[in-house]
Amino acid sequence: MIPHHLLILGGTGEAAALARAALARFGEAIAVTTALAGRTRRPGPIPGTVRIGGFGGAAGLAAYLAEHKFDRVIDATHPFAAEISASARLACDAARVKRLMLLRPAWRRHPLDRWIEVDTLEAAAAVVSRVGRRAWLTVGSGSIAPFAQVDTVRFLVRLVDPPRDRLPLRFHEIVLGRGPFTLAEERHVLQRHAIDVLVCKASGGPATEAKLVAARELSLPVVMVRRPPPEPGPAVDTIEAALDWLAGDNRPALAQRLP
Repeated sequence: MIPHHLLILGGTGEAAALARAALARFGEAIAVTTALAGRTRRPGPIPGTVRIGGFGGAAGLAAYLAEHKFDRVIDATHPFAAEISASARLACDAARVKRLMLLRPAWRRHPLDRWIEVDTLEAAAAVVSRVGRRAWLTVGSGSIAPFAQVDTVRFLVRLVDPPRDRLPLRFHEIVLGRGPFTLAEERHVLQRHAIDVLVCKASGGPATEAKLVAARELSLPVVMVRRPPPEPGPAVDTIEAALDWLAGDNRPALAQRLP
């Protein structure tokens, strides 16, 4: 039996695509609500109901699940949204709601890639000035503060929305854009701004992978912040497998993520 009320924890392209696919496959048999944190001012179109704003931690989310009688939750948040994913696990356990993680496939390192992998943004900030002087910073608006003390690098910062406040960087320039980005676009950015090092999170997925290919072509170093480990629990890496889980068929590619 198809559950009648699904909450998607979103904010990613995969979450929006999942909402569209669930409504296309199940039609009126399912109601879909997508929850956004509200970090992007103008999110793209998402079918179904959209809720913007936080829940107040795991307890608030558990209360919301119970109040609105959700049957299932799919966590399709960004791979670095560790806090909301942890809250989702605790809330679903408390509310006894089944939860699935839709995990974006990780990028695979090419033999010609010059990745410098680090575990934290602070480590990335410590490394970047050793390998370049003009860095393309693509870590998101909420992850810029650790680079504030770097005073020997000029940063090019790509954001979805113009910042409300001045960025805490001594030397920087801002470019605006929303993925997916083409390889030609990413080549143009690197060459126009004379970038000599790329700094990014290991977010995975195809929407922003072209920058890695462009950096590889120019033999540029890439300071790559590793992903945090995913929360324990069932997980899939395709929308089709998530739909099968909703339909009650948990056979396809359903992996149990353990701590």
